[in-house]
Amino acid sequence: MTVITNIEDLRVLAQKRVPRMFYDYADSGSWTESTYRGNEADFKKIKFRQRVAVNMDGRSTRTQMLGQDVAMPLAIAPVGLTGMQHADGEILAARAAKKAGIPFTLSTMSICSIEDVAQGTDGHPFWFQLYVMRDRDFIERLIDRAKAANCSALMLTLDLQIIGQRHKDLKNGLSAPPKLTLANLINIASKPRWAMGMLGTSRRQFGNIVGHVKGVSDMADLSSWTAQQFDPRLNWGDVEWVKKRWGGKLILKGIQDVEDARLAVASGADALVVSNHGGRQLDGAETSIRALPAIVDAVGQQIEVHMDGGIRSGQDVLKAVALGAKGTYIGRAMAFSLGAMGEAGVSKALELIHKELDLTMAFCGHTDINQVDQRILLPGTYPQ
Repeated sequence: MTVITNIEDLRVLAQKRVPRMFYDYADSGSWTESTYRGNEADFKKIKFRQRVAVNMDGRSTRTQMLGQDVAMPLAIAPVGLTGMQHADGEILAARAAKKAGIPFTLSTMSICSIEDVAQGTDGHPFWFQLYVMRDRDFIERLIDRAKAANCSALMLTLDLQIIGQRHKDLKNGLSAPPKLTLANLINIASKPRWAMGMLGTSRRQFGNIVGHVKGVSDMADLSSWTAQQFDPRLNWGDVEWVKKRWGGKLILKGIQDVEDARLAVASGADALVVSNHGGRQLDGAETSIRALPAIVDAVGQQIEVHMDGGIRSGQDVLKAVALGAKGTYIGRAMAFSLGAMGEAGVSKALELIHKELDLTMAFCGHTDINQVDQRILLPGTYPQ
């Protein structure tokens, strides 16, 4: 039996168990993947100051994100096609997040629908991520469905007006469900655990879209619809429109520039996420952890600043918090964990991250996550 000690163990297991096109979908960036790889690499450059002879008793990683109590400053990021990493994936990941006491964010491009996740978690509040499509009537109804499902925050993604090119997806002919080519059938046959799970569920297409858009009743209709629906005209006026329609807590995801961060504040949003979409959009963009401090300095007193991109451990969470993030997100770490072991895999990943966060905080001389700042980091090793 494999002993799981970190997210890398779960990634290796997922690579063995998930069909190539869906594993590669999670483990890919755009073009040369330099920003994807850089997101992780820049975390490794940051070093801690170890402190000793400090009372380490009574530690707490509890804090708040968007006014919501959380067991640690971590949430599950929205990841498209999560239900293709493992059958009913979004429901399982949401259940694991609920048990761990952290927020779960459902993607517009999920396999399980908003209603599926609400039912699968007994109505427990979760967050919903929105893409603005050209079909505004569909977007209005999507926002209303999120309200009806008791979603406690809406996350509007701003950095996917157009889709970055990911070479692996093109080579694999990515689709949901997968096209039954000979190569795909052979690959799926080598993943019996995944295949049996998929045979046991009816959720194999984009649940938030199929049956909810006029003229889209199957995958053939869906492919042509989505190809023309991401709206390149998205602007700050649309943010205002979404905020008004939603009426609740609003998070803006995809902020990498101080000027855009100030515009996010002016929009009246409750939080922003420093994010380069996991290196899946603009290859060659600044890494999230390097972009974070300047944005915190510029707007951190006016809006809650979160970040994602490259987090694979509790140490990464602590480094982001030390540099001013009030919350962090895992996307790939969740997808790998889910593909490896289903709900138990996501629970294991969250347990590992929490333990590493707790122990590292203690080694740095702190017992309360809310008191952590950049003084726990070794000068000269982190971006300023």
